Amino acid sequence: QLMGFFMMTVFMLGLAVPYHHWTTPGNQIGFVVMYAFTFFFANFGPNATTFVVPAEIFPARLRSTCHGISAAAGKAGAMIGAFGFLYAAQDPHKPDAGYRPGIGVRNSLFVLAGVNLLGFMFTFLVPEANGKSLEEMSGEAQDDEDQARAAAAVQPSTA
Repeated sequence: QLMGFFMMTVFMLGLAVPYHHWTTPGNQIGFVVMYAFTFFFANFGPNATTFVVPAEIFPARLRSTCHGISAAAGKAGAMIGAFGFLYAAQDPHKPDAGYRPGIGVRNSLFVLAGVNLLGFMFTFLVPEANGKSLEEMSGEAQDDEDQARAAAAVQPSTA
């Protein structure tokens, strides 16, 4: 996930900084290749972990509900990002018919690079499983041990 966000940031900046170069005739194929690399690293990194991490970090009793909420939030974010990019990327001087002026494609790519960098930073806040079982991660194994000890303490010994 870290590598995915980092490389997406690098490729977005690689598109945004020399944006004029990519828009000149003969360089559009390079733009498409660079943009394709951002999609590769999106799927290689953050997209691959969106279904793995929720399955590891939520308590078993709430896992399916929380996983569904996480999936819905991710899809809502994707919709906002897709439509937001469409509106933000409009030329500030000559927007497409029916759209308000935006910040332009180049500035939108800078914003996306910033969002990718934020994703990179937030990745450090995601708990790591470190080889623990799902029950150990959620603390349920400890709850079971505590209940067993409590039950053993309540039962009188028959000696």
